Amino acid sequence: MPYDYEDALDYSSRWLDVIHKNEFPGVDDAHRIIDESKINFAEHYNRNWLEYRKSVTEAGDWAAVEWSGAGAVFKDVLGREYLDFLGGFGMMDLGWSHPDVVRTVKAQLDRSPMPSQELLDPLRGVLAKLLADITPGDLKYSWFGASGTEANEAAIKIAKLYTGKTAFIVAVKAFHGKTMGSLSLMGKSDYRAPMGPMYAGQVYHVPFGDADAVEKQLEICDKVGIGVAAVMFEPIQGESGAIVPPDDFWPRVRAVTKRHGVLLIADEVQTGLGRTGKLWGVDHWDVTPDILTVAKSLGGGVMPISAVTTTEEIFHPMMYPNPFMHTTTTGGGALACSAAISAIHVTLRERLWEKAAEKGTYLIEKLNELALQYPQIYEKITGKGLLIGMHFKDPETGYKVAAGLFKRKILVAGTLTSAQTIRVEPPLVVTREQVDAFLERLKDTLKEIK
Repeated sequence: MPYDYEDALDYSSRWLDVIHKNEFPGVDDAHRIIDESKINFAEHYNRNWLEYRKSVTEAGDWAAVEWSGAGAVFKDVLGREYLDFLGGFGMMDLGWSHPDVVRTVKAQLDRSPMPSQELLDPLRGVLAKLLADITPGDLKYSWFGASGTEANEAAIKIAKLYTGKTAFIVAVKAFHGKTMGSLSLMGKSDYRAPMGPMYAGQVYHVPFGDADAVEKQLEICDKVGIGVAAVMFEPIQGESGAIVPPDDFWPRVRAVTKRHGVLLIADEVQTGLGRTGKLWGVDHWDVTPDILTVAKSLGGGVMPISAVTTTEEIFHPMMYPNPFMHTTTTGGGALACSAAISAIHVTLRERLWEKAAEKGTYLIEKLNELALQYPQIYEKITGKGLLIGMHFKDPETGYKVAAGLFKRKILVAGTLTSAQTIRVEPPLVVTREQVDAFLERLKDTLKEIK
């Protein structure tokens, strides 16, 4: 049956006109965009994506179709302004459309959007050197992908290649991504159970923050002859609601992995580049991992890019005898690398981790005061820097808080499995005035719920 592409040509042409317009659409056009977005998501993308966003639905107007943004403020297609206290789940450390990053990507776009993959593209080397300069210890070589789970998949392969071993020790409630290797290491049944058998190697889950459990599991593996390639943790668990481990956890895990000859992987996909009040999450405990992964904010909120960084010794099997042991055609493209170079430059120039620490200390203190004031609503407040979790008595309360804030033009969200915990992750460039506005609107919401 021959295809008729005229409808697709007309439809893409109409949307290209929309994309190329700089001004906001008129009210009628905005309503058409809203309606069309809902239909397209329901019929062609993911119907339950709409239905699952209960906090927005309950606010009475889920049809907030985002359109543009700057800093910690974004506008929907009708021109309404919102304060972003979700930050793209950690992607928007530099805020929306940071002008330096956008300008850099535009300049590279005019020159060459993607490399040949056969010759030397300079920006991939520049970014790899920058990561060697700013990561802990003697981490030196990097590989680039587009998403956090790609970086973690690469970390898994590197650990297996270097050690020749197959087992991994990870945390309960850990989140490392949803591709099959990363999913096998995840500590959440919601995403693992429906998939059935996964990675064939052994994966052992221990309670996060329990260094004794890590040590015992390594001892058991030694006794029964199971080779452990690596222990992998997030410095602070993100998807579980900004869970901070005891201060002795990371140093003890570092010591015991060295004693057993096992690699230590730090999943800094969400915590890296200043989010927690240090440039890297592991910096809170002065620990150097053997392998570090980063994504989300690495692209400056403008381009998708991720990286895995490790030492020359550990990376050696990725180079010799076969330098194509692990590759991706589009990962580490010129546009993505240009964004990451600019994002790192802005982060270092502005010392954004210090600003995250200062604003986070203030915000956590104020949230703890509210938790004491509303013990019937709150369970606890957790986090470091601007990776903060508000834990409520039940998911229904979390939905009400998220919905109440959205009605008041503040965007937050629950974890990927429950609204019982609401993440507070504003861009690191958020102002004190915006933090205070968030707190005032949160107070109004809590009064309404009570």
